[in-house]
Amino acid sequence: MELNRTTAELELEKAGRSNPGPWVDHSRYVAEACRRIAARCDHLSEEKAYLYGLLHDIGRYPGVTSERHLLDGYRLCKERGWDKAAQICISHAFVIKDISSSIGVFDMPDKDYKFMEQFIKDAVYDDYDRLIQLCDCLALPTGFCLLEKRLVDVALRYGTPPPTVPRWKKVLEIKDMFENKINGSIYDLLPGVIENTFYNNSYYALRKQ
Repeated sequence: MELNRTTAELELEKAGRSNPGPWVDHSRYVAEACRRIAARCDHLSEEKAYLYGLLHDIGRYPGVTSERHLLDGYRLCKERGWDKAAQICISHAFVIKDISSSIGVFDMPDKDYKFMEQFIKDAVYDDYDRLIQLCDCLALPTGFCLLEKRLVDVALRYGTPPPTVPRWKKVLEIKDMFENKINGSIYDLLPGVIENTFYNNSYYALRKQ
C-alpha cells in the first residue's frame, strides 16, 4: 500500500475511532510541526516528515497501552509496507538508543521486549527519526508549545525515573541541531506557541475529565 497523505490520514482517522483520545490531535500537531521544520531543511521532504509525524503514535489504535503501542504501530506499518514509518513508531520514543532509557512500562511478552531491545540497538537514525523525536516534544493536543512545557507534561504523567534528565538533554541537543540547520528558531515556524504555552489550559482540563 502506498504511503501518502490520503492513506495516512485515513489510517489515523480509523485508529481514532478505535481508540478516541487526545493522542489523535497530538499526532496531527506533531505532523504539522515536522512539515514546517522540514520545509526549511534542504535534505528533508516536508511531505515525508508530515506522514511520519502523523503515524508516529498509530500503535495506540487498540486501546490504552504503554510501550506496547510502539510495537503495535511498528507492526501495523510493516504490514502495509511502510518501513520507515514503522521504524519511527519505535524510534520516536528512544532519543537515547537504549531500551533502558524508556520511561514507560513494557506491557508485552518477553519475546517482544527482546525484539524491541535488539531493534533499537540495530536501528540507524536519520534526520527524520530525530525530527519526529523533536516534534513529539513540541505538540500538545491543543497546539504547539515550548518544548519544556511538553517535557514537564510527560513528567507529570510518567514520573521522573533516572533516564529523564539524559533524555531531556538529548532532545535539547536535537533542537539545537535543527536550529543550526534552519539558521533560526524553530518556534518562529510554529504559530500559537506563546498562546498555547502560557494561556491555553484546555488540555489540563481535558485530562481531569
